[in-house]
Amino acid sequence: MTAGRGDGDAAAQPALVGIVLVSHSAPVAESVAELARGLAAGGPVAPVAAAGGTSAGGLGTSAELVVAAAREVDRGAGVALLVDLGSSVLTVKALLLEDELPPGSRLVDAPFVEGAVAAVVAASAGAPLAQVAEAAAEAYAYRKV
Repeated sequence: MTAGRGDGDAAAQPALVGIVLVSHSAPVAESVAELARGLAAGGPVAPVAAAGGTSAGGLGTSAELVVAAAREVDRGAGVALLVDLGSSVLTVKALLLEDELPPGSRLVDAPFVEGAVAAVVAASAGAPLAQVAEAAAEAYAYRKV
């Protein structure tokens, strides 16, 4: 898990929405987090954490890693969770139902890479959670041809 924090005094800046990227693969989650942070750079960058793979380092989804990542990026403005595949969706939904995640946590329906970039850019600009989720979801409409 890696958190990206903007420069400057955190007390002087408004709280930014945190982003958690949940993937079945730790390297995939970390790489997407790095890409999103890099493309959002230029000012304060919203806190981003990767929760990839199992706690033993294998492929899969770890509820414990997701909870730890959400707590790491929570600044009180909400936490947007973007997921890659089936069981990661089920894991996050279960954690939300069981109130295991910080208040204001939300599962975002968005493509993993494009949605992550859009979410981090929006969150870094100070958008509230609803707008961060909307920006990420709009990534479904990005045309490549």
